[in-house]
Amino acid sequence: MRYFLIVLAGVSLSLSGCENPKHSSESSSITSHNETVGQVDASTVLAKENEAAAKTDFKPFYVYSDVGSRDNHYVPSGFMPNGECLTFTDKHALGCYADKTCIKIDYDVECSRFNQKWAGIYWLNPPNNWGNKKGGFDLTGASKLTFWAKGEKGGEQIQEVTIGGITGNYPDSDTAVIGPIILTDQWKKYTIDLRGKDLSYISGGFAWTTSEDVNPSSCVFYIDEIRFE
Repeated sequence: MRYFLIVLAGVSLSLSGCENPKHSSESSSITSHNETVGQVDASTVLAKENEAAAKTDFKPFYVYSDVGSRDNHYVPSGFMPNGECLTFTDKHALGCYADKTCIKIDYDVECSRFNQKWAGIYWLNPPNNWGNKKGGFDLTGASKLTFWAKGEKGGEQIQEVTIGGITGNYPDSDTAVIGPIILTDQWKKYTIDLRGKDLSYISGGFAWTTSEDVNPSSCVFYIDEIRFE
């Protein structure tokens, strides 16, 4: 654990339902939309969002769109604290919000109780970049990051979702955090407000953290359509 406290110093991580012991005071408010796949066709929603984005100078910039997509710009390579209690796939193909695949994360709570008691994943550019090499993107013009998520049963908690925050020799230009998030068993859209943030250099495109404290029995959840707008 000492290693990650050193590496991630300055990175504020903590998710709702799954929590990082380091909680940031720099949290933005959570905006959620209640559209579900059963109520609104995903392709219709995305088409309307893309139409709205086309009226601005900033085009949608994906962290994750679909497995193997050329639109994906960050890699889920930062497993925290060591990845031992996580099962991850970005090619889950059942009941996804949009396209053919989505992300499925299984946080093993029992395993975590005997380890560091928390877990998370950072989507980084380039892979495994904790600020020790050049990378990242200039996302100036983006006003928000949006993503869709749901829990397997409902009630799963992500303690924090973080944008940016990587330190080191090549630090991110800013950070934004929301949380906690309590998931339902239906797809819901969440928004991180990026207005006023310096997005000129972002190598930590997206991260979530959680802990066994807020997930007493199990924590399986799904994420799709992570993108800057």
